[in-house]
Amino acid sequence: MTDTTTAETGAATGGVRTLLRLEGLVLFLGMTVLYYKWEGSWLVYVLLFLVPDISFAAYLISPRVGAIAYNAAHTYLAPVALMTLGFAGEGPLVLSIAMIWLAHIGIDRALGYGLKYSVGFGFTHLGRIGKLS
Repeated sequence: MTDTTTAETGAATGGVRTLLRLEGLVLFLGMTVLYYKWEGSWLVYVLLFLVPDISFAAYLISPRVGAIAYNAAHTYLAPVALMTLGFAGEGPLVLSIAMIWLAHIGIDRALGYGLKYSVGFGFTHLGRIGKLS
């Protein structure tokens, strides 16, 4: 689509987009280092790392449903709540899941896979996927 779609979706551009992507990289690296220091199982890390991407399947229903499911699995809300519960209840598995989930979100954001708009999978808050900008 055209640049109008970027304007219509309110996607970040320029330095703001770069900062958001750098935040994602820092989140990925930070959660991965924290997981290492936590002495979490790397097998669990590998097995759970791509679980949020199961939300892609909702795009088979429609772009709107796909965007809702993807965004639900790729916002900080649930993993930060899990991390808080894990610390409060001293739940090591809950903490591990939260760190892995946040690492996943971080690398997605660093790579430009932002939260989706219902226009289609390629339209994100970080700009259009696959479009150089």
